[in-house]
Amino acid sequence: MYLDFYGFREPPFNLTPDPRFLFLSDRHREALDALLFGIRERKGFIQITGEVGAGKTTLCRAALERLGPEVRTALVLNPVLTPTQLLRTVLRELGLEPGRSDRASHLEQLNRYLLDEVALGHSVVLLVDEAQDLPAELLEQVRLLSNLETDQHKLLQIVLVGQPELRAMLDDPGLRQLRQRITVRYHLGPLTRLESDHYIRYRLGIAGADGRPSLSRWALWRIHRYARGVPRLINAVCDTTLLCGYVEGTDDLRLRHVRRAVRELEGRRR
Repeated sequence: MYLDFYGFREPPFNLTPDPRFLFLSDRHREALDALLFGIRERKGFIQITGEVGAGKTTLCRAALERLGPEVRTALVLNPVLTPTQLLRTVLRELGLEPGRSDRASHLEQLNRYLLDEVALGHSVVLLVDEAQDLPAELLEQVRLLSNLETDQHKLLQIVLVGQPELRAMLDDPGLRQLRQRITVRYHLGPLTRLESDHYIRYRLGIAGADGRPSLSRWALWRIHRYARGVPRLINAVCDTTLLCGYVEGTDDLRLRHVRRAVRELEGRRR
């Protein structure tokens, strides 16, 4: 609606996890480096956690783009599955057609594929998003997948991405075998006030902003205070603030525009 008014090529504050819009704060850069290191060095299990909206999914998509064609990837976005459904999902993500419906045949098919890939010098990564929703039975299935290995290499690199509840889950004594296999861990925290400002300007620039719109110092302060440094919330309030400016016919966005945006988001219209 407001793209032409501000001169944007595309919406700057979409909530979709587009890696092109990934802003690498110090924390995000460290998390990305840890993720890439774990995959490239075949560390087996990697755990990435963070609050809702911290940018975990965007970060993981950016990491997968950086890995290159020698890395095969399987992305599981809905972890509420049975163990057999999980295996079928992984096989399909890897471009395979599952054969018989029993779990043993799926594991055999996956193992053959992994052995063929390692012989070609390739790595295979399974990334499970929203892993805090994994039931205990499925976590055990994921642990068993990590047993697929040769004498020299883990055949499957597994990345568990989730909210802070995932860390609490893995602290359960019953999951100590899984926890002991996680060699790379990183918790993604919120952006600082300065990083929030840079984040907003970065996304505006990617979308094609050329000095417009401008946000006052107090507008930026209010955005950070409302969002508490969480990128998804920053996106939401910035998008609504831009809409408020468009409605008023101004590209000079002030504190009052952000306050109005916050009221809209909170359902407190005047």
